[in-house]
Amino acid sequence: MLEIINNLDVYIVVVGMILFASVYASKISEKIGLPLLLIFLILGMFLGSEGVVGIDFDNTLLAQVVGSIALIFILYSGGLDTYWEQIKPVVVSGVMLATLGVLVTALVLAGFFYAIWNVTFLEALLLGSIVSSTDAAAVFMVLRSQKIKLKNNIKPLLELESGSNDPMAIFLTITVLQLIVMQESSTALEWFVQLMGQFAIGGAIGVLCGYVFPKICAKANISQPGLYPLISVAWLFMIFGFSALLGGNGYLSIYIAGIMTNRFAFPYKAHIIAFHDAIAWMMQITVFLVLGLLVFPSQLTEVALQALAFVFVLMFIARPLGVFFSLAKSRYGSKEKFFISWVGLRGAVPIILATYPFVYHLEQAQFIFNVVFFMVFISVLVQGMTLGFAAKVLGIIEKENVESTEDQNFKDYL
Repeated sequence: MLEIINNLDVYIVVVGMILFASVYASKISEKIGLPLLLIFLILGMFLGSEGVVGIDFDNTLLAQVVGSIALIFILYSGGLDTYWEQIKPVVVSGVMLATLGVLVTALVLAGFFYAIWNVTFLEALLLGSIVSSTDAAAVFMVLRSQKIKLKNNIKPLLELESGSNDPMAIFLTITVLQLIVMQESSTALEWFVQLMGQFAIGGAIGVLCGYVFPKICAKANISQPGLYPLISVAWLFMIFGFSALLGGNGYLSIYIAGIMTNRFAFPYKAHIIAFHDAIAWMMQITVFLVLGLLVFPSQLTEVALQALAFVFVLMFIARPLGVFFSLAKSRYGSKEKFFISWVGLRGAVPIILATYPFVYHLEQAQFIFNVVFFMVFISVLVQGMTLGFAAKVLGIIEKENVESTEDQNFKDYL
């Protein structure tokens, strides 16, 4: 600590340079087509203990805290950028993907892990649960940066799924960890009731708080506009905390509150949304840099073959089965379901969840973390870089009306 105080100016300059380089990396991402979050992960490894800079960082608990706080802002910003009119037609499909789809994916992966990996079924289910959900930060970033226009409300569906399926993965991961460590015996009915309670309470708090916040802003009558974003941050923390204290899922509450808030007009709404967009970007940069710092690249080679086999099963078997099973009664065709399966990007959440076994002092904790990190890296690299190509091949890109566009340009000119 004394060293940090004595060299505070140096650390401030270094942090500024890292943030500046991270922001400028977005231009590199657009030019070479490499997903931006992957650049942040690589930059984190470059700065880490085995990288060129050599920053010594192995605090998994701190990384977990940073990731959890970052996820609050990322999900809220994603909710604020989501319009209810767009997701309303796909709510049922989105909920099915976020719950049943995650469960099926976790079970299929667990069966594969158990068959080829010398572990108990609970340990296999733990790894399957950790990587079972798509990542909101990854999906939001890739879909919006590539500006792909998709047919049949597929984009709102994917964003709704990625923003609401983290609670299911978190619940599964913590439940399995408790079963492993504490040897608790819970019936399927008790497990189901607990899950439904988290979703019901979390959802209700999200709707209520998302409805109340615009009313607060309308009646606050604060003379300083810059304080409105501060109110939103305070409200955000209270939503998450109250939801967790009452037995709900705080992350689900946050996301739903963002969607609900965006439905109403209130003072300085655009200012608040722009503020949270900037904070979400900073949080995404921070969490991926921290997670990149946490990994030791030399250890990844030890799990490369196993992780490649696991991610292959995830991308081509487990995720498609989860999508096709949960959307069996939907209006989406086979090509659309295949594309939805391909947009199964993993990101910060699985890596954050992979730090939980360290907290529970599991013997396989380091192995699980390295495998999950490698799987996320490959998932983002392969799937993130081929989304546009997959959409074109499957024929689900919305064709623009050239004539109407030219007419609009002419009108703008006049």
